[in-house]
Amino acid sequence: MHRFRAVIAALTLGVPFAASAAEITRIASSFEDDDPFDLFLDVGFERSQTRAKIVREQLSDGDATSVPDVNELWYKGVDARLNLAVAFGLWKDLEFSFKLPIVFQQNETWDFVSGTTQGNSTITNSCYNADGSPYSAEGCKGRLFQVPQESYRGGLGNVHFGLAYAFFNQEKDDTKPTWIVGIDYEAPTAKQRDPSLDNTDPDGDRGNVGDRVHKYQLYTSFSRKMGVAEPYFKASYTIPVRGPGAYSNCDQSGAPSPGNLGAPYNCYKEPWTRQETGIQAPTQTALTFGMELVPFENAARSQKLALDLRLLGNYVGRGRYYNEMTSALRKLLTSEDYLQVGGQVGVTARAAQAFTIRASGKFLYNTDHLLTTEAIGQDLNGDGTVDTAPGSDELNPTFDWRYDLVSRRFRAIQSTTFRFDLGATFSF
Repeated sequence: MHRFRAVIAALTLGVPFAASAAEITRIASSFEDDDPFDLFLDVGFERSQTRAKIVREQLSDGDATSVPDVNELWYKGVDARLNLAVAFGLWKDLEFSFKLPIVFQQNETWDFVSGTTQGNSTITNSCYNADGSPYSAEGCKGRLFQVPQESYRGGLGNVHFGLAYAFFNQEKDDTKPTWIVGIDYEAPTAKQRDPSLDNTDPDGDRGNVGDRVHKYQLYTSFSRKMGVAEPYFKASYTIPVRGPGAYSNCDQSGAPSPGNLGAPYNCYKEPWTRQETGIQAPTQTALTFGMELVPFENAARSQKLALDLRLLGNYVGRGRYYNEMTSALRKLLTSEDYLQVGGQVGVTARAAQAFTIRASGKFLYNTDHLLTTEAIGQDLNGDGTVDTAPGSDELNPTFDWRYDLVSRRFRAIQSTTFRFDLGATFSF
């Protein structure tokens, strides 16, 4: 059997660089002379919490060029899940893996920040409808959504299938590092999450967690053990592809007026096809730099204690997807691109060749980014401008004048994510 056994398979909706150090350089290899078959069973509990301040642009009095942010909400999202995975060797240094997350809860809460109340918030005192018309003759008495509010989701997540190959394996040739190239395919097997549904009743049905998007993650990883230290590196790129039945905001076009769409009459008309108005998941590019330090190891008994230190970085591209305001505003929202940067500390203990446990904590800082920045429309007649008059066929049907227009957009700032993992690996 290999000397290095991984701990838990890290499965996430949106954080692709969460594997452990052993996972980065692990490979199940079969049909070896001294090891005819490798199989790893991974079980892990993961809890992530994201907290962010939600601010909103607001024109300064008498100055159309100044658009300062005003404080509105505190957002908190909690995701708790059980990750199950199996990996086995198809051939020498060729591994196939299967992973399934069971999401116990994916809950979100919104509450006013200090100093903001029902009386002065722009959320509970909105002046316009989604199409830009005044809310009523009585002034700004509209409400975008109820505050405070909490939503509840859960269920089976998307299944992952993986294939990895080690071009070099230090365990076989100690003159070379371990170098692995692989692909992870996330299939859209989870039930579709419909953002228009009301999931605020804690005693009611929980919302679904699926996005109906195929995700292909291409990655490569390196590691090199040097005495008690094993530095490693991983790079990955995730390509999303819209799957069958993926959600479109135009699915709400038949809702009673005023609704959440600025120009619902343009839905499903060229160029505003279902593909154009539907989910557009962001690409992601991730880098991981780390080192595993082994202060204790007893090779004869296959025992080891290791400390894992790493730096993490992830670039999330622009896209129309599920973000911090989706469940509150009840639609897919177009987010600005942003960076996630942070670190992780973990401890791995192998009590025997067949059993390993691991615990780790991760902290990420998410750079400030807009949460509602849908394009207002397209210049279809080539005159250089978008006709924004009511009834224009150039208006984007999913654009909402209440919060997608510059001077009314929502932004996430001071956003942080903390994640705790506890898992075990059984090796055969």
